[in-house]
Amino acid sequence: MNPATTEFLRQRFTEYYKKTVLVAPSSLVQREWGFVLFSPGSSEMRMRRHIGFGGRDEMTGYIQNLIPQHTYYSTAYYEKPDAGTMADKGWCGADLIFDLDADHIVRGPYDQMLARVKEETQKLLDMLTIEFGMDKKTIELVFSGGRGYHVHIKDLAFRGWGSAERRELIDYVCGIGFDPAAMLAGKVPTGPSWQGRYRESLTDYLRWLIALPHEDAMAHLTAIDGIGRDSATTFLKKCGDLVTDIEKRPSAMIVKNRVLAIILSLQEGEFKKRLLSRAALADEPVTTDTKRLIRMPTSLHGGSGMRVQPLELRDLPGFDPLIDAVVFGTRDVKVNLNFNLNMPMLGSTYELKKGITTVPEAVAVFLCARGAAEIA
Repeated sequence: MNPATTEFLRQRFTEYYKKTVLVAPSSLVQREWGFVLFSPGSSEMRMRRHIGFGGRDEMTGYIQNLIPQHTYYSTAYYEKPDAGTMADKGWCGADLIFDLDADHIVRGPYDQMLARVKEETQKLLDMLTIEFGMDKKTIELVFSGGRGYHVHIKDLAFRGWGSAERRELIDYVCGIGFDPAAMLAGKVPTGPSWQGRYRESLTDYLRWLIALPHEDAMAHLTAIDGIGRDSATTFLKKCGDLVTDIEKRPSAMIVKNRVLAIILSLQEGEFKKRLLSRAALADEPVTTDTKRLIRMPTSLHGGSGMRVQPLELRDLPGFDPLIDAVVFGTRDVKVNLNFNLNMPMLGSTYELKKGITTVPEAVAVFLCARGAAEIA
């Protein structure tokens, strides 16, 4: 990013922070804060952290004077949040956090990535509220300003959880570590459950296998380590019976089938793909980290120029980040684009060619913040 581009973004961020009412997190005085500053000509992000504030006015004044590129606060609560080392801070607990980032789920055009990660976020919210019975009032939903969503659980019951307890929860959400025998034994509980999702995934896979031409099915099976042609032939003959058993006579004994046991143990492949399509693909390390820094809601994302937007849970289905999280306007700005690009924003799609072109200010901020263009 050249100095002119850095100055353009900093001016736009200054305009935003001078007129915006920033929403402070709960227990602000117990949070550690971190900031990444605009650094002309540098590709390395350096964070200024171990900062604490005595109140909302102090926090607001600091941000308005600093004009950071990225703004974070700790999910943890500390006795001394501004202490210079983690050992000296005095950990008092942490919010339970889920981070859903499209980069970890799917690659493609930006608007399609945003649509997909919204689906994963809705799946997560349904699991938390329906299967775990979490109170919606304790859940704060935030668009990250970039490629995903943050879910903050403020219930005091989770504040003291360590990494091990949080790992159990995120493994459930992501569909990790299930015992096939346990998933296939007995009746499926009423309501959404992983027993139901697991069996649906398996029967979908077996029906897919049955529908393949015989040689294609054989090629698929024999490509798996430990499955030969004779074993594959026998297994294909039994697939229909296995589907019936899973749906009508579920039992842990089903996994005694050697070929099926191999398939269920694979960490990738057709069955695993179907299983993960029913999971909520949250970023596991974020949830297990009890000392994480998270983006401040109502701040600006320095990699997009969009607002880190708090949302009501009921508003997620109709939320469009490329309209609702855009804070800059439509005045013309001339940029030098690094490559051809179709850019959806503010309800329009801009077909842009490499080189110097004129775009609305909101698009210019996004392209420059992403490193796709420089100010011309």
